[in-house]
Amino acid sequence: MTVILVLATFLVFIAVDTILSRRKARQVSAEPIDVIAELQKTAPVSMAATDYVDGFRLPETLRYHSGHGWVMRERRNVWRVGVDEFAGKLAGHIEKIELPKAGHWVRQGQKAIAVVRNGERAELVSPVEGEIVEVNSEIVNDPSLLRSDPYGRGWVMTVFCHDEETTLRNLLPTNLVRGWMRETVARFYNSQPALAGAVAADGGLPVDDLCAAFPESDWKRITGEFFLQ
Repeated sequence: MTVILVLATFLVFIAVDTILSRRKARQVSAEPIDVIAELQKTAPVSMAATDYVDGFRLPETLRYHSGHGWVMRERRNVWRVGVDEFAGKLAGHIEKIELPKAGHWVRQGQKAIAVVRNGERAELVSPVEGEIVEVNSEIVNDPSLLRSDPYGRGWVMTVFCHDEETTLRNLLPTNLVRGWMRETVARFYNSQPALAGAVAADGGLPVDDLCAAFPESDWKRITGEFFLQ
């Protein structure tokens, strides 16, 4: 009889513990998710004052290629790709952007992105090597995003990089990026003396179209000089 009572008591304890555990699980699963907090964890681009170099925004959270492309690691082996603000404003008021299709293989440092302006075509190189996962259809429909929001809605494509180590090795070292951009801007102004000190709008920020006053042939030559590096 004593054994039966002990067993019964033990079974009651198990049942009560099971009920309480299930109730606690339901309460936890019902707790609301802080969506804003989750988005902030994955915010791709910073807005620090130090992100500006000679008037051009260059977020420190990104990695850069000498051909003026930027990359951001979204997850293992998958990288988001775009072009920096200098390239966007140098391309200026383009009419069309041509991107490789999903599934296409691109090589780091080879031509992959084309922009068209007044019938002239300029090309930019891919900052990474791998298989195209997705291209940004929004920028195809609205090429102005390349200069107005290059680090946000103006992203270009995502790429699956099989060899991330090699990809990173061939990007600009982070401690040299700011000096590289200063040299790039100085080289641009030196090649176009008439524009030095005159391309910035109020507040010291560059105008949207650095080559607006140039003939189409000069636009193609100048973009080729800076894009194909």
